[in-house]
Amino acid sequence: MNKSKRTGLNWRRLILPTLIGWVGAVAYWIAVGPEETPDARADVAIVLGAAVSGGEPSPVFRERIAHGVDLYEAGRVERLLFTGGRGEGTSIAESEAARVMAVAEGIPDEAILTEDESTTTMHNLVEAQLVMRDAGAETALIVSDPLHMRRAMEMAEALGIQAQSSAAPTSRYQSWHKKLSFLLRETYFIHHFWLFGE
Repeated sequence: MNKSKRTGLNWRRLILPTLIGWVGAVAYWIAVGPEETPDARADVAIVLGAAVSGGEPSPVFRERIAHGVDLYEAGRVERLLFTGGRGEGTSIAESEAARVMAVAEGIPDEAILTEDESTTTMHNLVEAQLVMRDAGAETALIVSDPLHMRRAMEMAEALGIQAQSSAAPTSRYQSWHKKLSFLLRETYFIHHFWLFGE
């Protein structure tokens, strides 16, 4: 084997384990999630949008909304800020479906803020930041599923939102299969965010 072939083989032997190690470390970092302060308080809870089916929040979205309601009822936030626009084939925006559920749970309508334009996590946060500004809110607790929190918090930091993490404790992603699928997705999308800012 000539020297150039040996060099190429050595590089492949080095690069592959390095890439595997990097991806594994990032996935572990996502799985551990950002540190949370159990009694953290803020002006608003930004509840990140999720799917709506038949005008009703999906099971995943319901758990996020329920956690936002719990934060409000515990006095940890002054208002709830629901995010998410209208998905393809749906008759109602994600944020509006969330508002309807929260009101049914006893949250005063005046304690609810919404935006109905966003379709991605970054867009959720961009629109939420504008709503916060207009409402005079300065701090936020960001609510989503545990495996989504790293990316959401990275994006919030990049936007300059003064926020802390508050993952929904009753996430519907419970089985190993669902958790692994979500983790792989988040590992991909956080690299996409680091590379492209979205």
